[in-house]
Amino acid sequence: MRRRREYFRIRQFCRRYDRESGRFVVNVAYETAVPRPSERVVAVAEGFGLGLDKWEKFVIYDNVELKFSPKDVVYITGDSGSGKSVLLRVLLEDLGHEAVEMARVEVDPDRPLIETLGKTVEEGLELLSRVGLNDAFLFLRTYNQLSDGQKYRYRVAKLIESDKQWWVMDEFCATLDRDTAKIVSYNVQKLARILGKAVVVATTHTDLFEDLKPSVHVHKRFGKEISVKYYPNKPTQECSLMREMHVSEGTTQDWKQLASFHYRSHRLGAVRKIFCLKRTDEVCGVIAYCYPPPNAYGRRMVLPRMRMSELNEKLSIISRVVVHPKYRTIGLGKKLIQDTLPLVGTHVEMVAVMAKYNPFAENAGMQRIAQQGPFKGLLSICETLSGLGFNPQLLSSERYVLHKLRLLSSTDLSKLRDTLIKHRHPRFLKEFASHEVYGKTSVYVEAMRKAPLEKIARLVKICGMLLQTKIYLFWRNDTVN
Repeated sequence: MRRRREYFRIRQFCRRYDRESGRFVVNVAYETAVPRPSERVVAVAEGFGLGLDKWEKFVIYDNVELKFSPKDVVYITGDSGSGKSVLLRVLLEDLGHEAVEMARVEVDPDRPLIETLGKTVEEGLELLSRVGLNDAFLFLRTYNQLSDGQKYRYRVAKLIESDKQWWVMDEFCATLDRDTAKIVSYNVQKLARILGKAVVVATTHTDLFEDLKPSVHVHKRFGKEISVKYYPNKPTQECSLMREMHVSEGTTQDWKQLASFHYRSHRLGAVRKIFCLKRTDEVCGVIAYCYPPPNAYGRRMVLPRMRMSELNEKLSIISRVVVHPKYRTIGLGKKLIQDTLPLVGTHVEMVAVMAKYNPFAENAGMQRIAQQGPFKGLLSICETLSGLGFNPQLLSSERYVLHKLRLLSSTDLSKLRDTLIKHRHPRFLKEFASHEVYGKTSVYVEAMRKAPLEKIARLVKICGMLLQTKIYLFWRNDTVN
């Protein structure tokens, strides 16, 4: 005998607007049913005296009244099989084109993330940064190369991009470790409330209440049992994991633990102070303050001209801020800067490319002073490289640059050396000063005349990075004269 397929039957579902609460009122009655029971089912029902009416119909929702608004965060919890997914399915059918379900988000698994989000590079970077995938390496990875937590964050970015009013997620964070689940929950509610979207999630896990901070909590038990509670629709101020973290003075060893997660060089320069953010003994974030370079675009807008000795005494530069990928987007970068600025004992400046897309330093109290375009000499170097057949967009790839250098004639190579000498940048000089902070022009010029191709490739890579537009930020310490 062919197996008869079980199906769900809606007895009642309607939605109306309630002016007093500002929410839609949903009345839903739902039951399961199986037509024409098999001989075996009849035999079991008769043997145990159940009666077929108890088998043919099982009520899941019995005229339950729920109130949802297009800006609510709805948290549906309950044991497996209690009917959470049934409710989501009904809501999806009713909302139609107004809703997007995370499981149905289209993903291109083999293209770099930056190519799969936004109409422009800037839009793509902004979307990825919003969900915590704000790492230069991650921008270039494919979906298949992400961890489970990163895949979840990427799908949240796709929900944002869809511009749908309702974000629906079944089995919410079910496959994630509980720390990551709390971080994702915190970010989902924060983003939804900023953008004025509604979130409806269903999960067996009840440990996400604090970080999701729902305005509607539905707890579904087996059978017809259900509880519905309503709360103010206000965002949670911080992720619950933040309470377990503290800032303390650190060492270069703390930096080395997280250095691989920073997209720039692991060299710090002349370090003044290092602070780390720890969760018990786990290093979650590190910030390094160094002595300032001789010059910085935007500095003269906030400080008078000073001798180098005076600069070293009164000014520090934030050289590196790095947060473990697991803990990104819960405000640790802001906390690292905000809590440590008063501890350095100097004025503080920061020059950052990422500040264009993620204003965490401004949110921590630093002032955005100026936007720095490429140094004119660097543009001349780039023009020379283009004339020699280099792709300006690939200058940051040492492997590519070294390959192109090996193809140059001796005449073209001499031309490039002369250009690098003529338009020398302080950062170039530093590459030839192993025991000095900044380097000397005379040493640089002499070394460049006989520098190996590998060293020239390194300078070209630095040139590629320096060509990026940067933001200059400043924090004034009122205790410093």
